[in-house]
Amino acid sequence: MNYLIGTYECKIDVKGRLLIPSAFKKQLAPVIAKGFVLKRAVFQNCLELYPLEEWEDLIKKVNSLNRFKKKNNDFIRRFTAGVKFIELDNNGRLLIPKDLIEFSNINREVTLSSSVNIIEIWDKVSYEKAIVDSRDDFAKLAEEVMGDDED
Repeated sequence: MNYLIGTYECKIDVKGRLLIPSAFKKQLAPVIAKGFVLKRAVFQNCLELYPLEEWEDLIKKVNSLNRFKKKNNDFIRRFTAGVKFIELDNNGRLLIPKDLIEFSNINREVTLSSSVNIIEIWDKVSYEKAIVDSRDDFAKLAEEVMGDDED
């Protein structure tokens, strides 16, 4: 799996179960059987859903940090706080644990947004606000990140 495409609005039930849209399920078909890792995002109040193979690639980098440096150890602890292994149930739903629902302020309406090789899970209102709030800064950010002609 190289990347995911799409943004979808969904609903979460009272038990914290979220039905993955069929378009994402099709894209995730090769990796669904292995499961996922769900974690808190670093920069936003949303969740990140990693296919297990993507998580394993990322965690190799994290695990290579020298744990005898306090800042590395602190980073690892915070980065992995609340991390959960997740499998889809027979109905294609994933259960979002209560602590992660609280972290991300998820209410009933949810937005799932592809972010290259992972899916971000947002409270719908928070997602829309984040998109609107970043609209003015995006052109400048795009130029800074992608505009370098030297590569």
